[in-house]
Amino acid sequence: MQLRFWGTRGSIPKCGPHLLRHGGSTACVEVTTEAGTLIVLDCGSGAHGLGQALMAEGRARRGHLLITHTHWDHIQGLPFFAPLFVPGCEWDIYAPRGVRQSLHETLSGQMQSAYFPVALEDLGAEIRFHELVEGELAIEEARVETRFLNHPALTLGYRIAADGAVLVYAPDHEPHARELAGGEGPVSGEDRRHAAFLTGADVVIHDAQYTPAEYATKIGWGHSTGEYAARLAELAGARRLALFHHDPLRSDDALDTLVAAVRASLPPASRLEVFAAAEGATLTLASDTISVAADEPATAYWQPAELQGRPVVIGATDPELAAMLTEALSTDGFEVRLAGSSTEAVPLVAESPPSLVLLEDAPGVSDGLTACQAIRRLPAAGPEVLPVVLLSGDPGAAKRHAAGVTEWLRPPFYKAFLQARARAWILRQACRWQPAAAPAEEATRLAALGALGILDTPEEERFDRLTRLAAAAFDVPMALVSLVDRDRQWFKSHHGIADRETHRDLSFCAHAVVERQRLVVPDARADARFADNPLVTGAPHIRFYAG
Repeated sequence: MQLRFWGTRGSIPKCGPHLLRHGGSTACVEVTTEAGTLIVLDCGSGAHGLGQALMAEGRARRGHLLITHTHWDHIQGLPFFAPLFVPGCEWDIYAPRGVRQSLHETLSGQMQSAYFPVALEDLGAEIRFHELVEGELAIEEARVETRFLNHPALTLGYRIAADGAVLVYAPDHEPHARELAGGEGPVSGEDRRHAAFLTGADVVIHDAQYTPAEYATKIGWGHSTGEYAARLAELAGARRLALFHHDPLRSDDALDTLVAAVRASLPPASRLEVFAAAEGATLTLASDTISVAADEPATAYWQPAELQGRPVVIGATDPELAAMLTEALSTDGFEVRLAGSSTEAVPLVAESPPSLVLLEDAPGVSDGLTACQAIRRLPAAGPEVLPVVLLSGDPGAAKRHAAGVTEWLRPPFYKAFLQARARAWILRQACRWQPAAAPAEEATRLAALGALGILDTPEEERFDRLTRLAAAAFDVPMALVSLVDRDRQWFKSHHGIADRETHRDLSFCAHAVVERQRLVVPDARADARFADNPLVTGAPHIRFYAG
């Protein structure tokens, strides 16, 4: 896997003699796998140069564009990306879906006639739009994991695994615990989750727009320091860290100083290589490491779950805070149920299960932590089902690690930031799909499976007879003899479906393996384990399963 930087700047393109080494174009990174799959990360002004190069090299016909979010510095190159204008070219564009606007509508906005002479609909290439939430997807032979970042817009980071190597791209992300901006302090909660996303990466491209001193005046703007990025990359066991999204005021010499400070913040024995991303620089990620995958959620594709049908419960005593929260959530069309305190929010949650709970936690005024604990005792309100976010000036170390709290948010509470965090938590609940866990005896099971000598063998009549009989006896369109391997399910016999295998995360049979008994799913669309599985929402549109 090879990558090349075409744009490394944040916020706005810059030019001048003081930016010659690191460049002034905004975010754009080219990734090419050994098989030739082309993946472009973000489409800032650097995409103009990339597009010209792809046309000159004859590589523009097929590609995939992964957009982290639709702030202008990450999409302003789209109207100038030459491959999109050429008939016969095919491009898939992926980005997080907004709550009220589709990806197509958002990208069309900057190409309205008032801003640009060519409309999105008039581009010559065949363009397919894919709206994403957190999860995983396959882009040809590459496996991509998505994770929401901490930014004042709904933003996804991308973890790409291909050719035995792993690249993580997280260009716009603010520390959840502000103390970590200097690279010091305990890593817990959402910051620990972010570190898990970086685990074992060969290269991490990470937001490092501010120094610790600058961050103190930029809290809530949605950007990191190099010290924070290095601390988490070191904790995650990453090999290299590319500091990215350079501040438009940062000169080449100032970037050298910043990199030196970040390196100095690492432990003396650290093996993490830290450098500043520079336009034109290329990296080759060799397949000499084994990546350690983070815990894997379901699918990355947006599914139209019933978001608007589930309310958001807010418990706040402070009238100004209550008004701000209500306005932020109501803007997106969510029904808000407001309680006069955190304690009063508990019966509202019990009355009608919400999609999100926001609780004020203020000493002597509103005991959000006790309310959260009471909510967790309610049926179907466990941490994996219902996000409960506490808003507190300073929760303290003891409270911060309290069981049951999904996330702590501290003021200042900018409206855009609140909206982005709320959208992320609500959308996380929107995808109903649970890949089966590995059974306790997985190593023994895999050894026994391998000993059978059946995997990857030709079709045989003695197995095909079984699937034909099963399909006829039960009057069903599909019948399979499925063998659940480490990362896939493989069909020794497949009646009514052309595929010979799928990823294990898609497998219904993997759940039957874990449960060790007959598994019957009367209606997959009504089952939280399978409702948004691509085999249910798309071809072959599975409704009933027995295994």
